[in-house]
Amino acid sequence: MRSLLADLVGSLRNPEFWALSTWLDIVVRYRQSRLGVAWLLAPPAIYVWGLGAFFATMQGAQLNRFAAHVGLGYAMFRTINSVIVESTVAFAASSAFILDGHLRLTDFALRVVAKALFYFCMALPIIGIALAIFPDLHWDGMAMALLWFPVIVLNAMWIAVVFGMIGARFPDLSQFINNIFIFAFLFTPIIWYADSMPAGSLRGAVMRLNPLFHMVEVVRAPILGEMIEPFTYYYLIAMTVAGWAVAALLYRRYARFVPLWI
Repeated sequence: MRSLLADLVGSLRNPEFWALSTWLDIVVRYRQSRLGVAWLLAPPAIYVWGLGAFFATMQGAQLNRFAAHVGLGYAMFRTINSVIVESTVAFAASSAFILDGHLRLTDFALRVVAKALFYFCMALPIIGIALAIFPDLHWDGMAMALLWFPVIVLNAMWIAVVFGMIGARFPDLSQFINNIFIFAFLFTPIIWYADSMPAGSLRGAVMRLNPLFHMVEVVRAPILGEMIEPFTYYYLIAMTVAGWAVAALLYRRYARFVPLWI
């Protein structure tokens, strides 16, 4: 039986495959475009200054405040969304490498996480502009957000492993995830404020069961000077521990079956 921790350590010590192949995938995708990878600036710009401006007007919010709210929320949501969606097809898409037997499954999970983090970095210039016009930026909150960001990355890693194996066994999972994330985006407070659903209400209680809400909020709220509910910290810690336990168990039990499934 294979150990998730042992394979993960081996992958991290030898990043030549997953780091280089991630970069090549991105470069090849945009190599025939005049702007190249600069096109990756378009989605965050559209969401922040297009969708953000529209919903700011609808809600009577100030754009200089709402743009930062949407920008940080979109960047975090897209990072998590990218990991979940792409991990469902990561093993099947790399079947030739996996069947060759010279690479670990964790190499392909790390490819997914690395690509999502690259997209996040490409959104930073747009977020930087939004934060530059934000009237009350909290630099101490920036430090707090940076402390919690590795927790989000840790969750992204176990998510990539778990959804990768489930997606290898059940190919329809990718279609289901693609459709459900349309609802997940609207259900997560990205283009609206979380305080519109107070904790004492039924809608607020349901929203707080959404893991995406906590993963976005723990990074965004400190930077914007907003309070984080203690429940968010407990939720993320519990999810991290439970997620890695499930990932280790599934990997130990089913990793050897992935070549058969794909």
